[in-house]
Amino acid sequence: MIGTAEELMGSSSGMRGQIVWFALAGVAQGGVFAALLPLLRALLSGDTGGALPWLAVAAGCAVLSALLLWHAANTGYVVGIERIGDRLARRIGEHVVRLPLGWFTAGRAGRLARLTSTSVQDVTGIPSTLLQQIVMAVATPVTVIVVTFFVDWRMGLALVVTAPVALAVFAWVSRVLRDTHGPEDHAHAEVTDRVVEFAQAQQVLRAAGRTEEGWTTLDRALAGHRDAYLHKLGRASRPFGVYVLVVELGFATIMVMGTYLALGGSLRVPDAIAVLILAARFVEPLIQAGDLGGMFRIARVSLDAIGEVMHAKPLPTVSEGPIPADATVELDDVSFGYGERRVLDGFTLRCPPGTVTALVGPSGAGKTTVTRLVARFWDVDSGAVRIGGVDVRELPTADLMSRLALVFQDVYLFDGTIEENVRLGRPDATDAEVRRAAEAARLDEVVARLGAGWETRVGEGGSRLSGGERQRVSIARAVLKDAPIVLLDEATAALDAENEVAVSAAIAELARDRTVLVIAHRLSTVAAADQIAVLDGGRIAELGTHGELLAGGGRYARFWDERKRAAGWRLAAS
Repeated sequence: MIGTAEELMGSSSGMRGQIVWFALAGVAQGGVFAALLPLLRALLSGDTGGALPWLAVAAGCAVLSALLLWHAANTGYVVGIERIGDRLARRIGEHVVRLPLGWFTAGRAGRLARLTSTSVQDVTGIPSTLLQQIVMAVATPVTVIVVTFFVDWRMGLALVVTAPVALAVFAWVSRVLRDTHGPEDHAHAEVTDRVVEFAQAQQVLRAAGRTEEGWTTLDRALAGHRDAYLHKLGRASRPFGVYVLVVELGFATIMVMGTYLALGGSLRVPDAIAVLILAARFVEPLIQAGDLGGMFRIARVSLDAIGEVMHAKPLPTVSEGPIPADATVELDDVSFGYGERRVLDGFTLRCPPGTVTALVGPSGAGKTTVTRLVARFWDVDSGAVRIGGVDVRELPTADLMSRLALVFQDVYLFDGTIEENVRLGRPDATDAEVRRAAEAARLDEVVARLGAGWETRVGEGGSRLSGGERQRVSIARAVLKDAPIVLLDEATAALDAENEVAVSAAIAELARDRTVLVIAHRLSTVAAADQIAVLDGGRIAELGTHGELLAGGGRYARFWDERKRAAGWRLAAS
């Protein structure tokens, strides 16, 4: 377990040093009981003066054990919190930001939150709590066995036989319970996901009058966690009971044997009393070890959960790369799929610098995937994605992202002020530059009517702003970034008339003198594009200007006719 933790940390944990300190404390604690033998001999023979030195030895061992334990425990907290916890959290953060953006699915949000809180916290408790009890559970009994051999070899041998039997049963219990914590941990993570989902979906659920269905989903997750937890308890109780029974039977055997030897005269009464006290101290940590097994498995599951994330492969990166010649975007014979589902197959498209390319096609045709591949959310299965003639895999991540501005339908805003969210595009921008970007995105109109102006807090995910207002913040962020390439998923279909006009004007401003790859929903955007790519079956079915594709009478012409007819629909009173 220590090796696994250090592998995940990428450095020494300091836990091996903790083992030494706890072992010394355990030996000193065993010394307290070792001093009982001569102490009892002296007291039972009436030699009070001879008992005092041994009493001092016992007291000294007790004080030494307490001091060693105090030092080791306090050091353990420092090691656990400042070295292991801090290092793991930083390593997780450093690794997560290198993972492909496609890794961040909705289901991983709750799991990542649980990982960085509960799982890391479980691991930080290893050096201060778990190691202490494990090492003490071994060091003290071993010391007791050694001392017992000096008293009577037969009793010492009985303890030696009891220990491996108890350990064998403990190993069996651990094997039986090995798989019980994993399902419970996954069920807990599922509850976390559903709680987050339930909170975020309140507006949608209430608007649709389906809050009961939302609660039912969460209730199923809670019930699943309850069942997993009860299953874990049921699986654990019986094996643990067997383990305690075996240990107690071993202790009873030692008591019977000691009594028999004392009554037979081959073991002096003071020695028999001392051995029985030592046997009780020997058994106590063995019983506690049963509880430690559960703690150990929890720490193991937490390490496995952290390892699952840390072993997720990041996209290969380079520290230096060639400089793209211009803002050309090119996908060359690209094939890509999600698992077994092929989305793009032999896809080829070239977007010259300073032009607008509109992607149209049925749902699931791969339009969003194309923009994600340009931003390198994933790497292609085959083929290449190039910017300015350079494969995106040969560009440092920071260099690639500095050339891209992303505006997608699902706009996420951080729980800060409007200005803070806009400044994410370029944190070192001046106030004047931020204001110009806001004006270009028509965000200044929104700021003007808000009481706190630029200091207005947007809420988690931008929940205090409307969809159109969130879009304007996102566009302002992209304008401020001033990247030469814009990847845009047009979201005007769900906006009111005022916001649609404002957002459309903002998009037009954003697209000026830039290479734009847009997933187009508005007919005006499609018609005004320099080239239109019609996607179907993972490939480009048609490519050309609006006039060329209409004249061709193919898929695009049919698409245009259908959209024109739909655009003419009106609600009429009956």
